[in-house]
Amino acid sequence: MSLSVRDDTDPQGLAGKAPSRPLALAPAAVATRRLSDGGLVLRSPQALLPYPRCVGDLLLRWAREAPERTFLAERPAAASGAAAPAPAAAAAPAAGSGAAKTSNVGGDWRRVTYRQALAAVERIAAALLARGLGPERGVAVLSENGIDNALLQLAAMHVGIPVVPISPAYSVQSLEHAQLRYVVEWTAPGLVYAADGARYQAAFAACAAALGNGGELVVSANPPTDRPATDFADLLGAASTDAVAARFAAVGPDTIAKVLFTSGSTGRPKGALTTQRMLCSNQQATAQLWPFLAARPPVIVDWLPWSHTFGGSYTFNMILFHGGSLYIDGGRPLPGLIETTVRNLREVQATLYFNVPRGYDMLLPYLERDGELCATFFRDLDAVFYGAASLPQHLWEQLERLAVRATGRRVAILAGWGSTETAPAAAVSHFHAERPGVIGLPLPGTEIKLTPVAGKLELRVKGPNVTPGYWRQPELAGEIFDQDGFFRMGDAGKLADPDDPARGIVFDGRIAENFKLLSGSWVHVGELRTEVISAAAPVIQDVVVTGHDRRDVGLLVFPSLDGCRTLCGAGSGEAPLGELIGRPEVRGKLLAGLAAHNAANPAGCRRIARVMLLAEPPSIDAGEITDKGYINQRAVLERRAALVELLHGEDAGADPAAIRLLPATPAGGQLGGG
Repeated sequence: MSLSVRDDTDPQGLAGKAPSRPLALAPAAVATRRLSDGGLVLRSPQALLPYPRCVGDLLLRWAREAPERTFLAERPAAASGAAAPAPAAAAAPAAGSGAAKTSNVGGDWRRVTYRQALAAVERIAAALLARGLGPERGVAVLSENGIDNALLQLAAMHVGIPVVPISPAYSVQSLEHAQLRYVVEWTAPGLVYAADGARYQAAFAACAAALGNGGELVVSANPPTDRPATDFADLLGAASTDAVAARFAAVGPDTIAKVLFTSGSTGRPKGALTTQRMLCSNQQATAQLWPFLAARPPVIVDWLPWSHTFGGSYTFNMILFHGGSLYIDGGRPLPGLIETTVRNLREVQATLYFNVPRGYDMLLPYLERDGELCATFFRDLDAVFYGAASLPQHLWEQLERLAVRATGRRVAILAGWGSTETAPAAAVSHFHAERPGVIGLPLPGTEIKLTPVAGKLELRVKGPNVTPGYWRQPELAGEIFDQDGFFRMGDAGKLADPDDPARGIVFDGRIAENFKLLSGSWVHVGELRTEVISAAAPVIQDVVVTGHDRRDVGLLVFPSLDGCRTLCGAGSGEAPLGELIGRPEVRGKLLAGLAAHNAANPAGCRRIARVMLLAEPPSIDAGEITDKGYINQRAVLERRAALVELLHGEDAGADPAAIRLLPATPAGGQLGGG
C-alpha cells in the first residue's frame, strides 16, 4: 500500500491562470494497492467518521438548532412556469398548529422552515401509519419536485416506509405508461401521490389498473375527475402519535429509505434499494472532503429531479445534512424553461450550484450576455459542480472566464462520480482540477477498484454507500458484485497521472458503449464524445457515436439551438432547428471543427468520417435522454437505426479524407449532401 498526497494550495492559479477563490478542501490524498491482474485499489487515507442513524435525525437536529431558518422554498406554479400547483402545505392550519405554513421571503417565493417541516413530517407520518403503510407497502411519488413532495418523502422515511420516486416522464410524456405500470406493479405501493391530479389523471388511471384499483391516490390540487383522490391537506391534518415516535426510534442504518429505479437502458428498470446508511454515510464522507460546507449553511437553487439519485439523494440531503436552504427551481435545461432558472438565479444568492453539462450549456449564454446576472450568480458562489456526464472543455473554460470577469477569481469547478446504487457519490474532487473529466478521489470509507476489462479499466466500488441489491431481485447479487464484494459499475476510469494518483481519476466512458470497427480497433465513446463536442462548439448539444462493426466512425449530432442561432446572427431568433442546420454558417463551423479534430487524431478509431445533423431532438419518452439531459447512446442507436444505415451507406467515389455530412429531417429524409 502506498500513499500519494498532492500540494493543491493554488496560490498563483494553475498554469498562470487567475487564482481561485479561497475554498476549504481536504488535502488531495489517496492510498493505493496494486493487484496481481494489473488492477489498482484506491481508498481515502481519511477514516469515515460516525454518521447519523437516519435522515430523520438530521431534520430533528436543525429543527432544534435553527428552527426558523428556511429549509425549502418554491414559487407557485403560475410564477415559476412549472406545471405543479402551489403546495397544499401553504393552506395548512397556521398559528400554533405547527403545520408547514409557508410565508413570502421576497418576491413570490414561499418557504418552509425547519421547525415547520418537522411538525408537518410527524403529522404526515401519523397519517401514513394510520393507513397501514410499512416496509412492504410504500409510497410512490409521480410528480415533479415540490414542497409537498419533499414533506411526504421525509415523512415516509421518518417511520421506515420506503419511498418510490418515479420519473415524471413515465407519467406525462408517455401515451402507454408501460414503464409506470411496471414500476407500480413491481413495488405495489399503498399510496400514490402527484401534485396536480388533473395533469396526472391518465397516470393515476394506469396506476389504478396496475394495482387492481387498490392503493390510495393523493393530490395537492385539481383532483382527477374519473376517480376519488385524497387531498394532501388531509395528511397534514393528522396529529402526531406515540406510534410515530416508536417507529422513528426503530429506524436504523439498514432500513430501506427509497427504491430508486434505474433507467432501464439494458432491459427493464431495476429498483435499487437505498438504505439510510447509504444516504447518511455519503453525506458524512462528502462533508469530510468539503469542509467549506460547514463554514456557512449552503444555499442552492436546484432543478435536478428527485426521481434520480443526483437531485433526490445528493443535493437534497446535502442541504439537510448542513442545515441549508433549498430553493426549488421550476425550470429545466430546455427551451421555454431555462428562462425560469435564469429568473430564480437572478433573485437567489446561491453558495453552491449543481447541474449537468446540458444545463450549463443552456445557462452560460445567459451569463455571457447579461453582466448583472453573471455578477449575481458568482458573487457568493463557493463552487460549481457537474455530474451525470463529463463537462466539455469549452464549457469549463467559459465558466472560468465568466467567474474571473465577475469576481476577478476563478470559481472552483468540482465533479463527482457514482450511480443510483452508490447513493450516489463514490468519488468527488476536492482539489482544483486542471481539466474536465476528472471525477476526483474515493470518499472516506469507500474503496474503488480499477479492473482490466475489454481494453479499459472498469471502476468497481465497495463501501457503506453501496446498495445491498435490488427490490425483490436477490438473485442479481451474483451478477452485480465481483468475487471481492465490489459493485460492478460498468463505467471505465484511469488515473489522470499514473505517477501521481492524487491527481484523481478520469472518467473513461461506459464500457458497454464502446465498440470495435471492422479493423478491430476499439472506439472509446465517452472520450470521443466530449472531444468532438468541444471541437465543434457551439454547434453540438450532444452526439451519439456510430460505427460498430463498420469501416469508420460516424456521429449523429443533436445540434444546440442557441449555438446555431448565435452562429447565424441577427434574424435567426425564430428560425426552427430544421432550417438552421442547413445554413452554411452552421455546416461550415461543424466541418471546420471536426476537421481540426481529425488533424489531431488521424487514427481510424478517433477520426470522424461521417456526420448527420438531426432536427428531431432526443425523445425522453423513448428513453433517448434522461430527465437530467444525459443521452442514452444505445436507445438512440436502436430507435434511429435507419439513420445509422443511411449515415454509413457506401459512397463510391467520395474523397476518403473528406467528412461526409448528411443533415436529416425528423423523419430521416435528407435535406442535402455536403
